[in-house]
Amino acid sequence: MNDRVDLTNCDREPIHLLGRVQAFGFLVAVAPDWTISHVSENIGNFLDVAAASLLGRQAEALLPADTIHTIRNGLQFLNPHRGVEVIYDLGIAGSANRFDASVHRFNDTIIIEFEPATPVEGAATDMANVRNAIDRMAELPSFAAVYSHTVRFVKLITGFDRVMLYKFGADDTGEVVAEARKHDLEPFLNLRYPATDIPKQARALYVENPIRLIGSVADEGSPILALDGEVLDLSGSRLRSVSTIHLEYLRNMNVGASMSISVIVNGALWGLIACHHGKTHVPSMRLRNAALLFGHMLSLILQTRLSADERANDEVVHRLTTHISRTLSKDATTPELLRSSAESFADILKADGYAVVQENKVVVGGDAPEAADILALCDHLNALPGNAVYANHEIGTFMPDAERLVAKAAGVLSIPISRSPRDYLLFFRVELMQQVNWAGNPEKPVSYGPNGARLTPRKSFETWQTTVRGQSVPWSAADIRAASQLRIMLLEVVLRLTEEAGRERKLANEKQELLIAELNHRVRNILGLVRGLISQTSVGAISTSELVAKLDGRVQTLARAHDQITRHHWAPAALTELIEAEAESYLLDRKTRLETTGPSVLLTSKAYTSMALVIHEMMTNSAKYGALSSARGTVRIDWSLGPDESLQIDWREIGGPPVKAPKRRGFGSTIIERTIPFELSGRADISYRLEGVTAAFWLPAEHVVAEEPEPAPAAVEQVSAPTAFTPPKSVLVVEDNLMIALDAEMIFERLGCLETAIAPTVEAAVGMLDRRDSPFDFGLLDINLGNETSFEVARRLKRDGVPFAFASGYGDSLTLPEDLEDIRILSKPYDKDMIRGLFG
Repeated sequence: MNDRVDLTNCDREPIHLLGRVQAFGFLVAVAPDWTISHVSENIGNFLDVAAASLLGRQAEALLPADTIHTIRNGLQFLNPHRGVEVIYDLGIAGSANRFDASVHRFNDTIIIEFEPATPVEGAATDMANVRNAIDRMAELPSFAAVYSHTVRFVKLITGFDRVMLYKFGADDTGEVVAEARKHDLEPFLNLRYPATDIPKQARALYVENPIRLIGSVADEGSPILALDGEVLDLSGSRLRSVSTIHLEYLRNMNVGASMSISVIVNGALWGLIACHHGKTHVPSMRLRNAALLFGHMLSLILQTRLSADERANDEVVHRLTTHISRTLSKDATTPELLRSSAESFADILKADGYAVVQENKVVVGGDAPEAADILALCDHLNALPGNAVYANHEIGTFMPDAERLVAKAAGVLSIPISRSPRDYLLFFRVELMQQVNWAGNPEKPVSYGPNGARLTPRKSFETWQTTVRGQSVPWSAADIRAASQLRIMLLEVVLRLTEEAGRERKLANEKQELLIAELNHRVRNILGLVRGLISQTSVGAISTSELVAKLDGRVQTLARAHDQITRHHWAPAALTELIEAEAESYLLDRKTRLETTGPSVLLTSKAYTSMALVIHEMMTNSAKYGALSSARGTVRIDWSLGPDESLQIDWREIGGPPVKAPKRRGFGSTIIERTIPFELSGRADISYRLEGVTAAFWLPAEHVVAEEPEPAPAAVEQVSAPTAFTPPKSVLVVEDNLMIALDAEMIFERLGCLETAIAPTVEAAVGMLDRRDSPFDFGLLDINLGNETSFEVARRLKRDGVPFAFASGYGDSLTLPEDLEDIRILSKPYDKDMIRGLFG
């Protein structure tokens, strides 16, 4: 018997076969004939029924016919045996309560997980928040800024005490690259966690099921009863209970609840958005799905940026190899070619030195070992299999006697430029001594815990610092691709210089095959990405949750509208600008084919983005099938204001081909018909008349500004920053716009504030004030909070002696109540300098 206790104990734990679910919901599984095969024992906590009494009965005993019908429809959208479909607001027999459900399959079993329903009215706001956050994130200048924006946004929409972005390294260790937390929590930023903290089988489940909520670490789970005694595989479950090892791990961190969102780039687990809370916390299914959508879009943005960086680097390499190849003199020798190539590529590869080894002769440049040591290194390289580029950032792992080389060659990248015996181009990186801050001892010492003879999760997460020696900066995938391109170029040029014409043709063919293979690989990758994006937008949307999911692919369509809005600093923007921007790409110099009439009208930012989607789809359809597809066709758009200041927009197509109503209701039709009613509480009607498409859209007055606003008054006069500036330690921001609240939080943090609390309503702000042991040091209050003002909070702060300022999109000319008229007003949009100016 093997009594060894090591880190593989965690890897062997069957966490997908625990046979329990968490307490915030219950599970029902049915066979293909809709016989109930599994029920979680805790169903009695939600319904007046015993779990055992349901086993073997038909699903109709529990689920009304309309609920089963809705679930069956949802199953249509699942990939074969994979994926999770979310369905909101379902009824269950014998209960007046409504439930949200997530549905997935395992083999032939249909698994349905129910949670108490939450109102769906906020779904439009969630969608708009995610869309705005993604638009903002796509414009950020750096990966660090994207990371910071990610954790701030997820913390605000989910309410967790701490949100971290956890990035995996090549060795599967993880590092916290961004963090948003309550001010009184210990920071985890920049801490590294061993690969063993997330077992192999857990990593696989993070890819298969990209969102994971643990509502309470005190919840040991409720057993799942089975008709045939078979343990249900819960790999795709949202309610799956938690391993006792992981629960102990979280309790040791003083975490009461947690949630993770997988960040998957190019099909692999890039990292996690990890959320922690000090006590039990169960965000609604609607909020979790909004966070999941954000995670999907973050993955796409990271994938796009990483691919762009790779393409830019590849282009630099291509230009350099082409330049070397074209400018090389016909009289040049092979040694001259190799030396000049190595010298040029040392900068691209960020190498500290290089060596050219040819027929046992060594030429070096930069920081490189002695010739004898380099030849000894080549002996070890010759023992490696294959004849390809080789990279190693810790030379001692394959050359045991490398101590004397480490100072100048802790890392080596080798390019073989001949067969046997091999000649090489070698690039070196010097030793990089680095301090690594581990979140506790990475060796995870063995002790016997309450769950038997296995590793007990660490009791301490105090920083464990180690010094890493004998390593260089790792070689990246881009470095290896660049080296491969260099090798291909060298093979080509060396062949051009040789006198053996037959050998030259043979090796040239090999080089061409290499290039074709590489091109084929890249084209397949691109086609795979395109196919993936198309598959996400090709299915027609039926429910609200589907509409949110299918809008992933439409985010880029909104970029043009957001460009217009940002030019006006998020103030209302002109309807004419929207129409002209959408029409420009179709009409070019034939603008007379679009006729527009109507008064000067501005749309709020929310209405502007929604209408941009609708007008875009109308223009696209007209260009493909309607009036704009014909040289004689025209489109007429008229709008008018009603007595209540609401806006009526009429679309009419004239002179195009005969119109046929679409046989299939696609996603574009869904956008046209449902965006305005859903997001703006307006109306949308479209008619496919033979002589031309007509449509009418109606927007409520709250989204319309009838005339150009007066120029915004000057911002609060700024004074020069004093030489000594002491920021407030704690700040209360009362702001109902999520993106503006995020900006304010970031500004105060950059000024040096330790705590920024955000409240979207008067009730939330008063609650924060009531719960505090000490008052805030400063307050920034948006005057207009939807249907209320922040004056009640202002009077509370004034009574407590807390300094504060107002913020308003109406400028500082707004009339304040008499008892508050001495308070300064900050004009929106504001920036860091304007806020700093409030303090002197």
